[in-house]
Amino acid sequence: MRLLWATDLHLNHAGLAAWDDWLSKVHDAAPDALVITGDISEGEDVFFQLQRVVETLDFDVYFVLGNHDFYSASIAATRQNAKLAARDSRSLCYLSESPPIELSVDCYLLGVDGWGDATVGDYENSTVRLNDFLLIKDFRRVDPISWPRLLNDEGNDSAQRLMSKLAQLPEHCRRVVIATHVPPFREACWYQGKTTDDNWAPFFVCGQVGDVLRRFANSNPQIEFTVLCGHTHHKGEAELANNLRVLTGAAEYGAPSVECVLDC
Repeated sequence: MRLLWATDLHLNHAGLAAWDDWLSKVHDAAPDALVITGDISEGEDVFFQLQRVVETLDFDVYFVLGNHDFYSASIAATRQNAKLAARDSRSLCYLSESPPIELSVDCYLLGVDGWGDATVGDYENSTVRLNDFLLIKDFRRVDPISWPRLLNDEGNDSAQRLMSKLAQLPEHCRRVVIATHVPPFREACWYQGKTTDDNWAPFFVCGQVGDVLRRFANSNPQIEFTVLCGHTHHKGEAELANNLRVLTGAAEYGAPSVECVLDC
């Protein structure tokens, strides 16, 4: 199984030439399936773009959602729409709502959206304020004093989903590919060749997902874990343990690309 990985496509910023160029790169890679780790587009356009992708390609597309995908809507409504889009398509799979996918005899794919959950870094003294707080209804509806609780709740939701999926892996599993949008460790949160500081980490690391991954990897040394994530738009690789590697993808607005092919 050849699994092609792309992240942070932001297709609402891509013109026709950029779309065609991205599609050419996908075809040239000759994958058996495509996995997208979030920030596909924004709002309702996410599902138009996903449908456009599957209508053009002749293989399965697995995806999780990123923070931009929730813009102009609520988190619950967007996830419901993602579930419906996957239900109505034979080629789409929303990994956050899916059990582990068998890619080959001993290799499985699973995924959760993830969220910068304010558990890493220094939220209280951070000067960062993302557009998420203005453009996602869940944050607009409440006083800013409630924002860290909402961030923490979203991180916990992803962590619990991940824990459930990991528990479903069969005994013969030896390799797991985990798709998520937000880096689950500070060490995997890259910007211009360096990892994040306390100012940005609360919004760019999903610490609770990282905690689940670290515990499960430590308890299952016979399984090799590869995590695919994005969000930072800067490329990097981090080895958290002998059996736990995190790849963070790069991105540029208006120029969707592909990261790599994984042989599973």
